[in-house]
Amino acid sequence: MSLYLWIILGYLLVLTSLNFIRARRVKSQEDFMVAGRRLKTSVMVFTLICTWIGSGTFIAGAEFASKAGFSALWLAAGAWVGIVLIYFLTGKIQTFGQYTIGDILEERFGPVARIFGAFALIISFTVIVSYQFVAGGFILNVATDGAIPDSVGTIIAASFVILFTALGGMVAVAYTDLPNGIIILLACLLAVPFVYIAVGGLPEATQQLDSGYFAVINQQFGANPVLKVGGYFLATMLLLMGVQSMYQKFYSARSPKDARRAVILWTVGTVFVETVVVVIAVFAYSKFKGQIDLSIPKEGGKVVLMAARSLVPAPVGVLLLGAACAVVISTGMNYLLSPSTNIMRDVYQRFIKKDASQRTMVALQKVFVVILGVLAFFLAMSMKSVLAQAYFAYTIYGVAITPALIAALAWKRATKAGGLASIISGTVVCVLLKIMAEVLPPDKAPDGDPWGIPLIYPALVVSLLALIVVSLLTKKQKQTELEKFFPSKK
Repeated sequence: MSLYLWIILGYLLVLTSLNFIRARRVKSQEDFMVAGRRLKTSVMVFTLICTWIGSGTFIAGAEFASKAGFSALWLAAGAWVGIVLIYFLTGKIQTFGQYTIGDILEERFGPVARIFGAFALIISFTVIVSYQFVAGGFILNVATDGAIPDSVGTIIAASFVILFTALGGMVAVAYTDLPNGIIILLACLLAVPFVYIAVGGLPEATQQLDSGYFAVINQQFGANPVLKVGGYFLATMLLLMGVQSMYQKFYSARSPKDARRAVILWTVGTVFVETVVVVIAVFAYSKFKGQIDLSIPKEGGKVVLMAARSLVPAPVGVLLLGAACAVVISTGMNYLLSPSTNIMRDVYQRFIKKDASQRTMVALQKVFVVILGVLAFFLAMSMKSVLAQAYFAYTIYGVAITPALIAALAWKRATKAGGLASIISGTVVCVLLKIMAEVLPPDKAPDGDPWGIPLIYPALVVSLLALIVVSLLTKKQKQTELEKFFPSKK
């Protein structure tokens, strides 16, 4: 069997052993959900990078770059802008520091907002976990020259992600992310020059690829290229600004200062990795385009993995495949932990058994980790395109959660009715448009967009209008209700 596979499996077994050891430290809900609020800056930086840099970057980003060239950076750029914007709220988020975004939503908008927010998050994050499993199958398939089928690789990836998450919760997540983050940064740094040289540099790439691959917006991508690119940008920006996995990391920091410093370094690391992945994907595609059928959605997502096998020296290839494997494991763990936390915190502990013991909370959350992981696995087995699923997951979260969440933290005039209206309307419109995209004739829903309009635009407009109009038409909240978010000036 391939040396690449043995090295990757060996690394996963080492992580498994370490996580069994760390799992012994988990004694309470606080340990499992937010690592005891003890994470220092160095650990925070790498766990933030690994939370965001997942198969959405290495697989969906590569699939996008194979089709659209460097305009694929618009997908990543939305996250960069989102990080900059969220920096200004980091201190407030960490200071508030409970367990889920549901805690924030209920504090500002009431218990119904918590429930609907949890519902939208569970849908979105389960989809995100599912395509981490698909990406794991891709990696093992490429690492073994096809000896392990995608389906078997998906089973292996799902097993490791579910096991790691159920073992130690946030403790396992954060300290698994530390070595994974180092591998990701090192692999990206070393791989680029080898790929560039192997394909014959820019002159050869420009001869092999259409000029659109080097344009700011590839006019051949989608029915309405400008709208499509803008949709990807907005989807990633809104997801990042409201994504619970990041908020849980802020809650886990030792102090607001540690959280803010980590965000600065996280920005640098994210811009570097996502740019490098697109560069590798575009140049590698110029070499492999005769071997990749872009009419099959999944195929474009393999281009970075193929580069790791044949365009770089074996040690660098192992690192690059290891990095891809690392992001699948880390991102899968992060996005599997979050919805299980919502079930326990926002549903079970809030409405069913408020006085549940710490031992019961931890044990039951581990059960829900497994249940959600299995659901994500079955979704993964029927998935056609990582890019399409990533876009839907980002969109439903971005329109249903982020507007109300940011308003809760930054807009005093937002009311309970306005926040709830935004969450419900964003979720409903997004789901309805997704269903329409599936049932409309192909000519009425090009590229999965009803009537050629990416669903994020109408869904976001409805969500924002509901938030603003309903808030302005309803009574202001009293200062005593807002004190945690907007302290009185003394």
